[in-house]
Amino acid sequence: MVPKVAETDDADSEMKESIAYVRQMLGELRHVARRQKADLLCYLIEMAYVEAGDIQSGQKAISINHSKRN
Repeated sequence: MVPKVAETDDADSEMKESIAYVRQMLGELRHVARRQKADLLCYLIEMAYVEAGDIQSGQKAISINHSKRN
């Protein structure tokens, strides 16, 4: 049986990798939107990029609690 600490560490590591990936993709999308002069889209992507950075740095928790979902 795997200790719960190891399961938590694995889930935490996976979450951090996922957020890093999402942030990287948002950065690339931001550049595409900027080149196309899609100002509103660029702004919205930038907000998501900043949010992902805040989550990565620990300044903000993820806003969805998956354990309480139906």
